[in-house]
Amino acid sequence: MGQARTLSISLAGLEGTLVEVEADVSPGLPAFSLVGLPDSSTLQARERVRAAAARSGAGLAPRRITVNLTPAWRRKHGSGFDLAIAMAVLDAQGELLVHVPSDLVLLGELGLDGRVRPIPGVLPALLAARDHGVTRAVVPAENLHEARLVDGLESDGIEDLTALLHRFGADVPPSPSRNPSLTEAPSSAVCVPGGGPRPDFADVMGQAQARRAAEVAAAGGHHLLLTGPPGAGKTMIASRIPGILPPLEVEDSLTVSAIHSLAERFDADAGLLRTPPFENPHHTASTAAMVGGGAGLARPGAISRAHAGVLFLDEAPEFPSRVLEALREPLETGDITLHRTRGVTRYPARFQLVLAANPCPCGQAYGKGDRCTCTPLQRRRYLARLSGPVLDRVDMRVGVGPVDIHRSGGADAEPSAVIAERVQRARDRQRERFAGRAWSANAQLPGPLLRREFAPARSERRLLDHAVAQGRLTLRGHDRVLRLAWTLADLEGTDLPAAAHIGEALTLREGEPR
Repeated sequence: MGQARTLSISLAGLEGTLVEVEADVSPGLPAFSLVGLPDSSTLQARERVRAAAARSGAGLAPRRITVNLTPAWRRKHGSGFDLAIAMAVLDAQGELLVHVPSDLVLLGELGLDGRVRPIPGVLPALLAARDHGVTRAVVPAENLHEARLVDGLESDGIEDLTALLHRFGADVPPSPSRNPSLTEAPSSAVCVPGGGPRPDFADVMGQAQARRAAEVAAAGGHHLLLTGPPGAGKTMIASRIPGILPPLEVEDSLTVSAIHSLAERFDADAGLLRTPPFENPHHTASTAAMVGGGAGLARPGAISRAHAGVLFLDEAPEFPSRVLEALREPLETGDITLHRTRGVTRYPARFQLVLAANPCPCGQAYGKGDRCTCTPLQRRRYLARLSGPVLDRVDMRVGVGPVDIHRSGGADAEPSAVIAERVQRARDRQRERFAGRAWSANAQLPGPLLRREFAPARSERRLLDHAVAQGRLTLRGHDRVLRLAWTLADLEGTDLPAAAHIGEALTLREGEPR
């Protein structure tokens, strides 16, 4: 009887902490104590480990067993510590001929029959382990594809505790045959963000200005509001924006994949997510569903799952005001920090916001508004649900009118592939211009630099300065128009925004400049 140590990982959002699992087996009345601020699911590891060890032929000794999860001041949550706890206890009581190496991380939940079950968040956990200098990992066999996406880490998968005990020289019987788990889902049931064929802009009839706005939004990472009557194509256009966005860079791909791994929406067999995600929550979504939440440590919400992609709010005025107002800070900072009783969790949330709204409750207040049955008060109240601070953070506000099928039915619309090529060239120009900086898209360009280092000539921005002087634009709006002008210049392949680009940017933001 003695002591032993193993390693595991504790996750708080995407940030992982290396946890040392210390086990001490000493004479005394039989007892199993688990300390180090475990939550209820971690504390229940005592029963899972006891049953799994007995089923694997290496029952726990009738001694006093104490397991400490270090650092003891940090809360531990989840069942992923089961495997590390079991191996530490069995090593401490002398079942293993070879000690568990100090550079090996163990992750996995134990079933009562000794089976090692998969856990969520293996990708961010192993990324954190690699950052802490760990070189090897053992994970559940069902998580092995996900684990092998982490470069620089040697990962191995196991089916049950018996197989792992054999690797370290334990004298236990071979793994027994077991019935398939009733909770195992077929691979087709895994929700793969961005899976399947993408909708194509070739299906959109007419709406030249809205299509242009969607292209500009994709080229510079800008936010967009589409306003128009029902059936005009607002949702159709918004759902096609991810199809013209460039593939994710390696860093964004790892981050997006890690977020979806935590949310249990990641199919590791398909590799890292390379397609920008598209989130389309229903207007009944709660604030916690949107920004993240849950008991204990908060889980990622829709804005984090849309990181590096598109968050589309259809029927935006129907969303609760608290949900819309909660988007203010993430739109500016690109992340969300959630404070809960068990700790603080931070998730990235740099998304493109696309809003769609009707002009009034009945949706017919366009043109002369002859068919509208709403009172002026109803119209004002409806549009007032999108508050000024939220709208001020939206770069473009574009009206989408009814489609004239006679005018738009003759010419073929541009397919998404052609638009995507222009968007990619614009993004390449931005990446080259911002090389060596912390951002790569025009929408992320900080205001102070925008007004100094990247400011157009004063003669080119007279129209913009006039709009600010008249009070039509705030300083935030001024900066967003300049960012739009840079994106328009990038789409045309020019080095600096001209007065025409600034004029078009003003039109996209507020209608025809007065």
